[in-house]
Amino acid sequence: MIDDSTRVMLGKSKDYINASYIRIVNCEEEYFYIAAQGPLPETTDDFWQMVWENNSNVIAMITREVEGGIIKCHPYWPISLKKPLELKQLRIFLENYQITEYFIIRIIQIVKKSTGTSHSVKHLQFTKWPDHGTPASADNFIKYVRYVRKSHITGPLIVHCSAGVGRSGVFICADVVFCAIGKNYSFNIFNIVTQMRKQRFGMIQTQEQYHFCYEIVRKVLQKLLTLE
Repeated sequence: MIDDSTRVMLGKSKDYINASYIRIVNCEEEYFYIAAQGPLPETTDDFWQMVWENNSNVIAMITREVEGGIIKCHPYWPISLKKPLELKQLRIFLENYQITEYFIIRIIQIVKKSTGTSHSVKHLQFTKWPDHGTPASADNFIKYVRYVRKSHITGPLIVHCSAGVGRSGVFICADVVFCAIGKNYSFNIFNIVTQMRKQRFGMIQTQEQYHFCYEIVRKVLQKLLTLE
């Protein structure tokens, strides 16, 4: 169920996609995201249209394509560097990729067929979230969130898992808090989660995910204390 006031609308006809704009305000600073369902074969076209229309340069994908034998997300990017993905209005090129220990970096070029104009996107897929529960290593997820933030230049930061509520919520909460810590601002995790849930139902699905938010923040603060 999506809140109509925050749902992302596609094109002039305002077509439907399972995605919500999320704005989190902390210490008078606003953080802007799109939380989306992971693309399905039939929604891949819509997803890339959303990326294009919102001029987003970063996609944070927090799931593997298949987990525990269950399809979590359709591979919506080109598999080969040689062969682009042909969509109705767009052509998607995989320009480069790098597989690290806990996430995959893909450099993607989107070309609008009618005009030939292009837009570059960094696709960052976290691969170490287990089938159930939360990542065994908070450190890897912390590094991933920071890398995504460092990569962000334009548009809302697009984040998705499978349904676009659980892990995506953890990511957004962590990102806002890390930005606050970096600027020495105060923050309140409960308040951040409440803001998210008012804009997309069910953000952060389980008690374990909520606990993990506190766990990663504790880790970051502990590191800062040891540096001092």
